[in-house]
Amino acid sequence: MKTETKLVKSKLGLIKLAEKLGNVSEACKIVGYSRDSFYRLKQLYDTGGETALHEISRSKPVLKNRVDPTVEEAVVKMAFDYPAYGQQRACNELRKKGIFISAAGVRCVWQRHDLEVFDKRLKALEARMAQDGIILTEAQLIALERKKEKREAKGEIETEHPGYLGSQDTYYVGNIKGVGRIYQQTFIDTYTRVAFAKLYDRKNALASADLLNDRVLPLFEEQEVPLLRILTDRGTEYKGKPEHHEYELYLSIEGIEHSKTQVRSPQSNGICERLHRTIQEEFYAVAFRRKLYQTIEELQADLDGWMDFYNHERPHSGRYCFGKTPMQTFIDSKSLATDKVLDKQFEKSES
Repeated sequence: MKTETKLVKSKLGLIKLAEKLGNVSEACKIVGYSRDSFYRLKQLYDTGGETALHEISRSKPVLKNRVDPTVEEAVVKMAFDYPAYGQQRACNELRKKGIFISAAGVRCVWQRHDLEVFDKRLKALEARMAQDGIILTEAQLIALERKKEKREAKGEIETEHPGYLGSQDTYYVGNIKGVGRIYQQTFIDTYTRVAFAKLYDRKNALASADLLNDRVLPLFEEQEVPLLRILTDRGTEYKGKPEHHEYELYLSIEGIEHSKTQVRSPQSNGICERLHRTIQEEFYAVAFRRKLYQTIEELQADLDGWMDFYNHERPHSGRYCFGKTPMQTFIDSKSLATDKVLDKQFEKSES
């Protein structure tokens, strides 16, 4: 039985009891209603019958005290134009333009648009810049520089466009009977999250360079996007004297900068580490329960199928993906890399 039905029966019972007893005060005392409530309910019942006794809220729904839409639009625009401004300063700047709204009003508008704190305003600005390709003002650039410095202080990865920074790491898959140890070389573009993975029976510099030569660079060359820098840990497969180390030599020939993480800081290469977890949970944990692999080539074929799904079909929640697939993000944002190259060429020609 619904609560509302119970309440109607209780009110109807009060009226019937008062009629039976012939004493309103006694009926109200037994049921627990005041006499004022009784007479109000009796009037409703006499007017509209039982249906009139249904619960009617005496408080009308109060709409939020919204400001004028033009004022709200100006307040939101202020958050994007000057993300470093707090609510008091934004209020003052709006007054200069003839738009009168209190500092608390500014905060209320920002809260409705999820812009009430500096980090949220910067995040929204980055999203708009990535999606619409807007040209930033001096104030916006300063605010983003502040965020960049904060990220660097915390050791977060900074990436600006496809090819700006790639992350590479080695993942130990396991030991298959008849095959031996299996290692996975993994590469991921930190901006678009486009990823590559290839299996090897050993962990050395040649295998690390082979992944780049066989899978990674062909895609970047096909899309005409240069790969500028790669981040790795300090494992022996990535670090050594350039003249004697295959991986370092390969990067030098291709003109790719090599950055290394701090000692014993795997979180510095967190994007690649997170990809390893995704592959383990979504591919290996399932594949090894469905099938017994006899060769590394057999496992590689299934891994290639999953990586194709990851890049072209699986929506990604990365910072610049906005729910798109990594490959779609790469295609949509490669103009950022092209513009960056053109800017550098223009600066060189001027100097």
